[in-house]
Amino acid sequence: MAEFDVVVLGGGPAGVHAALAAASAGLNVALFDENASAGGQVYRAPLEGMRAASNADQQAGDVLRRELTASTVTTFFAHSVWAVTGDYRIDATGPNGPVHCTARALIVASGTTERVVPFEGWTTPGVIGLAAATILLKSQGVLPGRSTLVAGCGPLLAAVAAKTLEGGGKVEAIADLAGTADWARTLPAMLARPGLLRQGVDWWRTINRARTPRYGRHTIIRVEPADERLRATLAPCDAAGRPISGQRTTVLADCIAVGHGLTPATEITRLLRAKHRYSRAAGGWIAVADQDGRTSRPLLYVAGDGAGIAGAAAAATHGALAGLACALDLGAANPVRLTRGIGPARSAHRHAARFGHAMANLIALRPGHVESITPETIVCRCEDVTRAEIEAACDAGARDINQLKAWTRCGMGPCQGRTCGDVAGELLMRRMGTASRETVGSFSARTPLRPVTVEALTGNFTYDEIPIPKAAPL
Repeated sequence: MAEFDVVVLGGGPAGVHAALAAASAGLNVALFDENASAGGQVYRAPLEGMRAASNADQQAGDVLRRELTASTVTTFFAHSVWAVTGDYRIDATGPNGPVHCTARALIVASGTTERVVPFEGWTTPGVIGLAAATILLKSQGVLPGRSTLVAGCGPLLAAVAAKTLEGGGKVEAIADLAGTADWARTLPAMLARPGLLRQGVDWWRTINRARTPRYGRHTIIRVEPADERLRATLAPCDAAGRPISGQRTTVLADCIAVGHGLTPATEITRLLRAKHRYSRAAGGWIAVADQDGRTSRPLLYVAGDGAGIAGAAAAATHGALAGLACALDLGAANPVRLTRGIGPARSAHRHAARFGHAMANLIALRPGHVESITPETIVCRCEDVTRAEIEAACDAGARDINQLKAWTRCGMGPCQGRTCGDVAGELLMRRMGTASRETVGSFSARTPLRPVTVEALTGNFTYDEIPIPKAAPL
């Protein structure tokens, strides 16, 4: 079993910069990621053999991958981590079978999960997440559909719409939960990041040239099949995301790409029993940590959006901070140099996070949006649990989300509550009449963290290869 000073879980900008910082301090570092190469969601690499588009994200991703390749970091790409124990043993499966290693310290940079607030028909084939649409466009060069309705909130709306148009597809409309005033409030933060502002302006130029209709302060209330296409019904909504009276708009499309923000991926830090708190502005449940990523558990660090939504640029600087802090705590060589690097890294992170926090406010869960879920709408799509069933369990006495899980199976499916947990917790909180999400808690994390087959753990063998112990003496 391999032994490392530090294991980093996650190969996005936070994880890579954490690994580089720790390795530059002389530590023996390993990095695990499910994808075939580094970059995460924003800097995702195209599939092997595909020509990469020349844009700012692709260039930044290429630089990130070159720096990692040139470093001393041991990488395990295309590896799925399915177990992490309290002594920081990592169990993963990869192309060549199971991998096991141990570490003195662990940095969790596991990123986020996309949130979709359920609506009638959201499980219909052809309805996908904005993040899924981004993967298709960036990594595989595939359009989500010949024609697409883009809906939800946040900067991914413009990104997906513009890239779909650039790829030769048609965007039937953009339905944005936010209004013009909501976007105007983010302008000071955007002006502080002129590069990102220019990127956004370029996206909107592409959208405007295509004369794509935009419906501000609108939400999807229904999707239904219409011959070989999908029919989406849009309704105006208030600032809380609650549908209000007004003209309903019908849009026909081959694909509906929808996303209502991001939630930090905390299953590993929850599994290791680090302290957590709920922050609506940060995206949901986050590990309690200091500004350098130290959690309540010794030598366990959290970096990037998994510590609270702040964007890719802030994730990179936060990863570097966590790597430096980890190196200091492990007693790496030249502590004076490491300490000198902490101050500038903190300053860079604060500057980068300002824009990210403004975007996080745009994509935060809106209470009125959850209120609008109809009783018969499925909330947990893995186990087909509806809002009515969640509220019936609450009325029968379920007083925290794990009790709800036991009574309804909500959160017991393959995603282990990553998709439904935020909305289910909000519904339970509202039904109980409490004002705090911390009252209802979060789903307990369990191993396996990802679905894993027995074959992946055992490998290929014949029965003749199974060692048979000698019979015990009588």
